[in-house]
Amino acid sequence: MTSPLLSLSHVDLTLTSRAGAVHILQDVSLAIEAGEAVGIVGPSGSGKTSLLMVMSGLEPATGGKVMLDGNDLTGRSEEQLARLRRETIGIVFQAFHLIPTLTALENVAIPMEFRGLADAGERARAALVRVGLGHRLDHYPGQLSGGEQQRVAIARALAAGARVLLADEPTGNLDQETGQAIIDLLFDLKAREGATLLLVTHDRSLAARCGRIIEVRDGKVSESTST
Repeated sequence: MTSPLLSLSHVDLTLTSRAGAVHILQDVSLAIEAGEAVGIVGPSGSGKTSLLMVMSGLEPATGGKVMLDGNDLTGRSEEQLARLRRETIGIVFQAFHLIPTLTALENVAIPMEFRGLADAGERARAALVRVGLGHRLDHYPGQLSGGEQQRVAIARALAAGARVLLADEPTGNLDQETGQAIIDLLFDLKAREGATLLLVTHDRSLAARCGRIIEVRDGKVSESTST
């Protein structure tokens, strides 16, 4: 029996504030299998984005265990976590997080260059072609529409062959028509690449396109349903 690609076991996330301890995630346990598409829903402030951050190692859990592709994230250095993310995870945020002084091609290539991949430029070019931006390789973010910038962010997330794609409200800064095109692209690429997709969204109809829905409420996974 194979282990899940991603699992959380009794995970807590507690941060401190002037008012005292804030319990953001409480005793969260779940397992994500390779190739799944999982929608993560819940009210604003429920802990959805924090759950994604813990899954990726961007925010260390304060209790419990997080396993990613056979690797225990607990107690790893930031350098070790960054290397694991580069090799395993692609992240698409609501804000595009592109470097304004780099072209689309350079924005996609730079994470792979950090990994020392000799064919970073070729991979970046191929990824941009896959998301329909083969004609925009040399354009800067300021010369691209919002939808095109998000396509660059998706290409960057997938270019190095990420096994897990984390998308945090990826259509939040886009109009409805453009947002729908981006979601269609995500699911199409997920199917073609065989990646695992975790999609944080406030839109339940969008989450329903996933094979499973996880609901987060008051820092707890209160429901996990198949669609």
